[in-house]
Amino acid sequence: MAIKILMPALSPTMTEGTLSKWLLKEGDSVTSGDVMAEIETDKATMEFEAVDEGIIAKILIEGGTEGVAVNTPIAILAEEGEDVAKAAASAGESDASAAPAAKEPEAAKSEPAAPKPAAPGQPSAAAEKPAQSSGSGDRIFASPLARRMAENEGLDLAKLSGSGPHGRIVKRDIEEALSSGTGKASAPSEAPKAAAPAAAKASAPAAASVPSVDDPIFKMLPESESIPHTGMRKTIAKRLTESARDIPHFTLQVDVEIDKLLAMRKQLNERDGADYKISVNDFVIKATALALTRVPDCNVAYTDSAILKFKKVDMAMAVAIDGGLITPIIKDCASKGLATISKEAKTLAGKARDGKLTPEEYQGGTFTISNLGMFGVKSFTSIINPPQGGILSVGAGEQRAVVKDGALGMATVMSLSLAVDHRCIDGATGAALVKELKALIEDPIALML
Repeated sequence: MAIKILMPALSPTMTEGTLSKWLLKEGDSVTSGDVMAEIETDKATMEFEAVDEGIIAKILIEGGTEGVAVNTPIAILAEEGEDVAKAAASAGESDASAAPAAKEPEAAKSEPAAPKPAAPGQPSAAAEKPAQSSGSGDRIFASPLARRMAENEGLDLAKLSGSGPHGRIVKRDIEEALSSGTGKASAPSEAPKAAAPAAAKASAPAAASVPSVDDPIFKMLPESESIPHTGMRKTIAKRLTESARDIPHFTLQVDVEIDKLLAMRKQLNERDGADYKISVNDFVIKATALALTRVPDCNVAYTDSAILKFKKVDMAMAVAIDGGLITPIIKDCASKGLATISKEAKTLAGKARDGKLTPEEYQGGTFTISNLGMFGVKSFTSIINPPQGGILSVGAGEQRAVVKDGALGMATVMSLSLAVDHRCIDGATGAALVKELKALIEDPIALML
């Protein structure tokens, strides 16, 4: 019996994703564990492995398709000994019979038997459902996103041909129609015209907050290239906008001398038989984790009913990757030594850049560190990564003039900025964490105890 391969949920919060590309083709044999496709979630591009064995009889969703809902059939697998052609054909019939049933409510609305008169200032039923059927009465199959884009752009779906499964009209078909100027709908009736001002007013706030790519202001600027948002970029924009808007941040800054730390780092890395290369960032990660165990009231998260105080420090570290950033996590960081932290940090950063992180390696975390010191940035402040209560920004170490015991001297100094959520961390509590962090970094022997 043919097996339907469904769009997997690769994270607990995933509801849809992009089927980036197929690594196998129709007719290929599949065994359990084979990597079949690459799927882009809101945070990473991950490999999708086969669970069953058989032959790929039919690919239902082409590579590059966006917005594929979880549990949507994406391919058909013929079991061993099963006729591949029959498996593909039966799958096509099953999908075709299921499609009208799924759209039955919309079909009922589009029947011309008993249209309801439009209320004053409201569009008619026909205007609400443009291009639900062609002139011959045949159903038009299109994705919800394609319908919404067509309605916004004034395109008649009946004039377009679909490139999706079973001729379904998808996003790329709308984009091609817009670029070629085809598929424009006929002039709207008077009822939609009357409703247009109301619709424009309803959409005005969104347009005012985020400019459209078609905003006239961009016509006055130099020629540009339009780069569509990836799922990751959309998630970053959404979460950090919410964080900056809804979380009351405050920042504490401190300068720390790191000459002793640099000397210890050199000594450790030059030891005979050392199979590690500890970085300054590894020291900062370890020091921050220990500081959080000493000031546990900063290892917290705010919720609507309580403050959650975490019993372990799961340290998230910001890693820049193509198209955005991701925060892989060193679990129970305070209990690990510098060499272990160094190895885990390098492994996680490498997997992040290769798009090979698993959800459990980047979801969660109780605190975040963001280091831009390697770029020569002296100091900066970061936006909190919700639902965490704080984030530490690490600048570059540099030679600066300092006063010690009334005398002017030189020291290697690094600037740190701690941003915290004032709803769950007060000023004095944040200051206590900064004090502990400074002490640990300036006397790094304490990190070895």
